[in-house]
Amino acid sequence: MTTRQRHIAHLHLHAAPSEDQYNEVIELVSGITPHVQAVPPDAVQLDLTSALRYFDLSAYDVVQLAKLRLKALYGIDSSAGLAGNRMLAAMAADASAPGDTTWVPAGQAAAWLYPRPVTALPGIGRATAETLSRYGLHTIGQVTDLSPATLQRLLGAGPARLLAERARGRDPRPVTRTEPAEHLVADTVLDRDCLDPGRRHRAVLGLADQIGQRLRGERQIAGRLTLTVRYADHSSTTRTRALPEPTNHSPALVATALGLLTALGLQRARVRAFAIRADGLLPADSAYWQLSLDPGDARARAVEAAADRARRRFGPESVRPATLAD
Repeated sequence: MTTRQRHIAHLHLHAAPSEDQYNEVIELVSGITPHVQAVPPDAVQLDLTSALRYFDLSAYDVVQLAKLRLKALYGIDSSAGLAGNRMLAAMAADASAPGDTTWVPAGQAAAWLYPRPVTALPGIGRATAETLSRYGLHTIGQVTDLSPATLQRLLGAGPARLLAERARGRDPRPVTRTEPAEHLVADTVLDRDCLDPGRRHRAVLGLADQIGQRLRGERQIAGRLTLTVRYADHSSTTRTRALPEPTNHSPALVATALGLLTALGLQRARVRAFAIRADGLLPADSAYWQLSLDPGDARARAVEAAADRARRRFGPESVRPATLAD
């Protein structure tokens, strides 16, 4: 019995779509294949395997069709990656120049991966990259040439096994169409590539504060925050962290968002955009927080409520964190 070769496409949208626009994009590409998975905030993945016979086109041509429809109907430019699994398709999309499509045929995956930096593999964090670098392991090819026993001594059994699988281009995950989770998204595209840590700090603080305002306005609380950083070369990094307790309190959201930013260790990275997604939403009536003997917490919440009232009366820009003041 032979296994049918999969054709997975990863489309990166060169835009900052609103939630409604993003849902419209999902609906549009679902007209090409029903196997569509959202990758918020600005990407989608498509399993084209079953669609090729219907369109009587190659997988590459079907990707071009999807990109053409996005441009014609919504004015959205996109770049794409096409490969035999989700991980390779996403990596190929990150390697694509704006408007281009990078195709990694199944038989060429190992050769395509070999010279690429090990940090291009998804899930390779700063600590793992630094450990590998100390031993002169900078490329994916160097990792694949290493014996499993040596890699295990460097990283431990679990991380070594996962890294070895990814370095060989293996990813069995299917493209799964799931109902969109309830979430809120705030994002910003910087007017130029940003190397300034202070400006990055202010951007993430402002987005977390926006999320807090929206949650309180809709009487909801969030259980998790996800920070996505998009770089000048169109690659991205995404990290998620659970909040200590479900909340809509801006200081707690800001602390978690800035913690995610600090953990990335961006240093000299050229940052183009940030996005923060709050999910695990619940009605605010179900909120709880740890009782504190510190009267400052109660005062902070009272000040926050007063600021929200002022914004409703005088506009959203009437009260802002001091760090964001011009």
